[in-house]
Amino acid sequence: MDNARELLQIMTRRLGLLNKTCCSVGGCDLTTTQSHLLYEIDRQHNPSMQQVAETLGTDITTFSRQVQSLMKMKLVQKTPDPSDRRVYTLSLTPEGKMIATTIDQQMNEYLDEAFSHMSEFEKETLLRSIHLFNEAMGKSSKCCAPVTG
Repeated sequence: MDNARELLQIMTRRLGLLNKTCCSVGGCDLTTTQSHLLYEIDRQHNPSMQQVAETLGTDITTFSRQVQSLMKMKLVQKTPDPSDRRVYTLSLTPEGKMIATTIDQQMNEYLDEAFSHMSEFEKETLLRSIHLFNEAMGKSSKCCAPVTG
């Protein structure tokens, strides 16, 4: 079997995760991090800033800067929680929802096209393997930590 790191490096490049801009929708260029933020805010229905930062494994300071950039682009809004004014919830603006939906459709089309080169058994095996690998990485003490040395 090939070197695991090499396989992951190739997959990272092919998914475009090294590109400065991961997607452009309606004249709006987004980074991979911004795309992940839109996805999680949409998926988690009015999550707190802390919830999304934890989901993404990002420190709150870096996360806050990313939220500010999306607010300036008028894609995300931040609202104080009525029960605790120290907590802010996040939601997508109508334009943010349109962009998140468009990115989702584009990614699904890309994945469907890639999967079209595989049998149903190969696709199911791959997805099951990715699920197992995600679970194993989540149990790792080094998950989401930067490489040090």
